[in-house]
Amino acid sequence: MQQIRSQVTERDGLFELEAGSDVLDSPRYNHDMAPTKVRERTWNKWHITALWVGMAICVPTYTLGGVLTAYFGLSVGEALLAILFANVIVLIPLTLNAFPGTKYGIPFPVLLRSSFGILGSNVPCLIRALVACGWFGIQTMFGGLAIHLFLGSVFEGWKSLGGTGEVIGFMIFWALNLWVVIRGAESIKWLETLSAPLLVAVGIGLLVWAMPNVSMTELLAIPPKRPEGASVVSYFAAGLTAMVGFWATLSLNIPDFSRYAKSQKDQIVGQIIGLPLTMFLFASLGVIMTAASVKLVGVTVADPVTLIGHIQSPVWVAVAMALIIIATLSTNTAANIVSPTNDFQNIAPKVINRTKAVLLTGLVGLLLMAHELLKKLGLIVSDVSLETVYSNWLLGYSSLLGPIAGIMVVDYFLIKKQQLDLAGLYRDDVYPAWNWAGFVAFGVPVVLTLLSLGSDAFSWFYSYGWFTGSALGGIIYYGLCVMRAQPSVVKSAV
Repeated sequence: MQQIRSQVTERDGLFELEAGSDVLDSPRYNHDMAPTKVRERTWNKWHITALWVGMAICVPTYTLGGVLTAYFGLSVGEALLAILFANVIVLIPLTLNAFPGTKYGIPFPVLLRSSFGILGSNVPCLIRALVACGWFGIQTMFGGLAIHLFLGSVFEGWKSLGGTGEVIGFMIFWALNLWVVIRGAESIKWLETLSAPLLVAVGIGLLVWAMPNVSMTELLAIPPKRPEGASVVSYFAAGLTAMVGFWATLSLNIPDFSRYAKSQKDQIVGQIIGLPLTMFLFASLGVIMTAASVKLVGVTVADPVTLIGHIQSPVWVAVAMALIIIATLSTNTAANIVSPTNDFQNIAPKVINRTKAVLLTGLVGLLLMAHELLKKLGLIVSDVSLETVYSNWLLGYSSLLGPIAGIMVVDYFLIKKQQLDLAGLYRDDVYPAWNWAGFVAFGVPVVLTLLSLGSDAFSWFYSYGWFTGSALGGIIYYGLCVMRAQPSVVKSAV
């Protein structure tokens, strides 16, 4: 006989839900969104480290140094420091927002129900999902190019397809990504674990290939592209904000992964080992490779896929492209599909399961890249480049996501005192449908950010958007919750 009321048990600081009919029959629950059982939390610190190595080693990371020097007016040395500092900074919201995922086994959308409401959680979820779908499309474009170059190195006739071949490669890589995620969290864990050492080996190999053709002294001495005599502070801070924005999305939905961690120690140590150093080293590699590309292939090339495509040996091109395909796959599945899959399910868990949500993610990502795909097929002509799109996104979307990060941290640690009603997060009778404190705390920084775009005096508010947004969002949320005397601890209703 099925139990009517759900029960929550604790094992070594990890909480587990035995769902009764009150939760199982709720429209806010499905199997894929349910809290993980303690026995399902199998990711140790090395799995978490591999996750970050797999996500950080990707084409966009490789090009970050170039983005900072070309678009943000930093020197090479300043750019690399900005990348390192940004990833140390982003560890703070990453580890803090990972705590409730590990403790309660809940994904990001379910955690948001505490701060934005049972129904209100869909608003920040969909904001997060749209950005992820865009990045999914961009990464799939890189993966599709790698497949195109791989097939061109194996089959001579394939090269003549040109842009059409790239579109075919895009669709192949698109389907491969969806297949991996549909198979579930364990397939992602093993993909990341197996790909991490391969990706490190690729980085070392590229470095050995490039170093004889570049002078680090000359590279670091290249003057920055900013007005002569201009203060480095504002340029560095803007670049730092953009680099924080690179993982701003993951700092929100990290519970989607930390819900599988064995312990808080595992998620903390794994992230510390895996993120900052990997990002710094691979971005440094990108700077070195771009500088060396003139001597290596005769022209300046800013991305590794195109650079390797210039190699004359078909065998080495095939091997390198196969490894880049693995690198992009490991990044894309974890960073850009898992979150929107959970976010879309949160809209109507009884109607949208994981498979449907993955397909919806793929469809949105495909539509967002339709412009670029039509360009490659020669059906439209446009000067808009992918590099311009994602370098502008880095600053723009981080300004929107900052307040959400601040609100989540304040809600869990200061308002709820790390105590959530686990069963109540899946029902309609404990938490409000809409938590207006969350929306006011989110809306005020966003409105101020948009207004600052038209004001020279307050342009700094946009330029430092993630920092200003997260701080202001957290402060406003805390003030509103204190004023309405919200209980600091939600009593268990199980």
